[in-house]
Amino acid sequence: MTNRLRTEIPEEELESELIVEEKTVKEIPDNFLTKFLTKGFITTDDATRALPFVLFLAFLGMIYIGNRHLAEKNIRDIEKITKEVHELGWEYKITKADLAYKSTLTEVAKRVDTLGIRESIQPAQKITIKEDAAQ
Repeated sequence: MTNRLRTEIPEEELESELIVEEKTVKEIPDNFLTKFLTKGFITTDDATRALPFVLFLAFLGMIYIGNRHLAEKNIRDIEKITKEVHELGWEYKITKADLAYKSTLTEVAKRVDTLGIRESIQPAQKITIKEDAAQ
């Protein structure tokens, strides 16, 4: 029963469906753009002669790209070092202020009190030597 459908289709219907209308090919005008797109712009001989120059341009391009990467790396390094210098400057200022605070008379007295050294209560006395008595 499955083959019956295939045999019942007339052959004339199959042939009429397969006929395709042919369209006329439009003629392409002969100008620069159509020559470039259809025939190519550079011949093999021209490409062979221009190859050293193309390689030279590629080499210059690679040098340019490498130089750009190097410059950006240097800029990042400069920014990093500048940030580090600012941090060290702040650390210097904090350490200097801390030293100034710790070297005050009251702070020194507090620190040496644990060693048994106390602040003198008597005022300082000036010692003078007479030159006549020394000779």
